[in-house]
Amino acid sequence: MDRINDILLGPLERPALAWLCRRMPAWVTPDMLTVVGIAGGAITMAGFALTVVDRDFLWLGCAGVVVNWLGDSLDGNLARHRGIERPKYGYFVDHVTDGFVTAMICLGIGMSVYVDMVYALAALAVYLLMSILTYVTSQVTGVFRISYGKFGPTEVRVVLIVASAVCFFAPNPMLHLGALDIRAFELVTLAVSVLLALACVASAWRTSRALAALEPPPPWRS
Repeated sequence: MDRINDILLGPLERPALAWLCRRMPAWVTPDMLTVVGIAGGAITMAGFALTVVDRDFLWLGCAGVVVNWLGDSLDGNLARHRGIERPKYGYFVDHVTDGFVTAMICLGIGMSVYVDMVYALAALAVYLLMSILTYVTSQVTGVFRISYGKFGPTEVRVVLIVASAVCFFAPNPMLHLGALDIRAFELVTLAVSVLLALACVASAWRTSRALAALEPPPPWRS
């Protein structure tokens, strides 16, 4: 299966990951790095949720994002570097854990003082929708697309850290939009979710049209 990972930060990330793989101790295994990635998701969830106690915990959440990047990005790269890939096992474990980690992060955001759980779950639903589209598309086209328009998981993590910094330093006023009362960061979360959902629909439409052209309907027989 071909992989497309043409991300904006690729020219920086790929050499960094290769450097880390070359210097990784022999006792560190890809499965251990997968566990590190999951731990990073749990730290992120805890950091965001604990902002109800003290907003400084937001930085713990950001640290968890970095830990998650380290584990999630290195596990597969280390396996390829050492020539010990297990394609089916790796594919399954990687994407199942991605789903759990994203759920933890979104739940942490929903438990924070910045975004109501409803909007956090909406973001999670859109992520799962895009994941389903990616996995199904990879099965019917043989191409696994990690990035969309130079935007991939690494860029999402960077945006999450930048957004956390904005949340820490900027006000989060309540906005009154007709019958809807919504805080500023909730409005941003909702807007991003809607845009991603529309992008998902557009991608699904383009792929379905391309597949329809490759497989035209057979002639009708009475």
